Order: sequence, then C-alpha cells, then structure tokens
Amino acid sequence: MSSIISSRDKLFWVGAAAAMLVIAAGFWLTASRNPGPPAPELPIISGVAAFSLTNQDGAVVTLETLKGHVWLADVFFTRCAGPCPKLGRRMRDLQQSLPTDSGARLVSLTTDPAYDTPPVLKSYAAKFSADPGRWQFLTGPKAQVAALARESLKFTALEKAPAERDAPADLFIHSTIFALVDKEARLRAFYETEGDDIDPVRLRTRILADIHRLERE
Repeated sequence: MSSIISSRDKLFWVGAAAAMLVIAAGFWLTASRNPGPPAPELPIISGVAAFSLTNQDGAVVTLETLKGHVWLADVFFTRCAGPCPKLGRRMRDLQQSLPTDSGARLVSLTTDPAYDTPPVLKSYAAKFSADPGRWQFLTGPKAQVAALARESLKFTALEKAPAERDAPADLFIHSTIFALVDKEARLRAFYETEGDDIDPVRLRTRILADIHRLERE
C-alpha cells in the first residue's frame, strides 16, 4: 500500500513540475514578444540656424549640406593639449562603428578659426583617419563659428584671457559634450564624454542606438 502511495506521490510531483515548466515557458514567450514599453523618444530641444562654413578640404558646408542626415557635433581646436585629442578618438571610434549603410555625419567645429585653416584641419583630421565623406572639420568667420557653436548647438566656447592661460596652447574653455542633430536640423540629445563615470563603450553604444533611432524617423 505504501508503495502505491509513493508512486502516486511521484506522479503528482512530476505532473506539477511539468505544469510549472509549461507556465514558465508561457510567461517567457509573452515577455519576449512584449518586452515592455520602448525607450522614451528623444525630445526636440531646438532648431539649428543656417550657417555657411568651410571644411578641411576647402569645400563650403552649409546647413542644407547636412539636411537629410543625422549628425553628431563637437567643438575642439587643433592646438588643444587638454581634452580635444580624447574627443577626436571618441569621434574616430564612432566613425569606425557606424554601419556602412548609415548616412550619419560627424561634425567637429573649431573654436580657433583664425589658426585652424582648412590645411591645418586637414592635417589634424588625418591623425584620426577621418573620412572626409563622413567626418567634417569646420572653420570660418569667427562670428559664424560662435553662432553655430553657442547659439544653435548650445556648446560652451570661451576664449581665455592671456593672464588666465597656464600654457601657450591653453586658449579656450570649451564643452566636452557631443550634440546630436536629426535629419530636419533639430537638436535632439547631448552626451557628456568626460568624467570618471563615463564608460566609453556604453557611451558609444548609446550614441549609435540614438543615431539609428533618428535615422528611422
């Protein structure tokens, strides 16, 4: 009699375990099909005003040139001994990571246009293996550069007074952020690139995901 009860108990527990596996599989399938709410949409922060500047090849680049492309921008200057080389390396890594079928562009805007002429920019761009079809280094009249950097892209770019400089190349205080612009020339996101808590791989992954999202809009 006890062996019969034992067999029945075994059958009960085997059946219960099988039922639990079926229920768990059902929950997993539901979760995989419905992974939860999507990430929030990137807000429209402001529009980018018209500009006309010159790239490292001496070609004119305007807002219309970039219309229809998602683009990521930063500010730098070639004589910078501070964060600019790191910004350049982050941009280079993004250039290398963008899919070949992506139309996204990278834009680096000098804060030192009097010195950073197209030939100087071309030499600097070569240090980062910049593809001129993908990555533009822009210079031009100081007022136009400042208007794009400060007013449209919301970057900080301040020239240091001579008495405040720690070294001959310590010329500017400027942002170390990237700004993301959509195909309709609207500012959509900012990314801080400096700080002990910045993981470059996670930063690159996030930017690439946001670029892909805007390209699908």
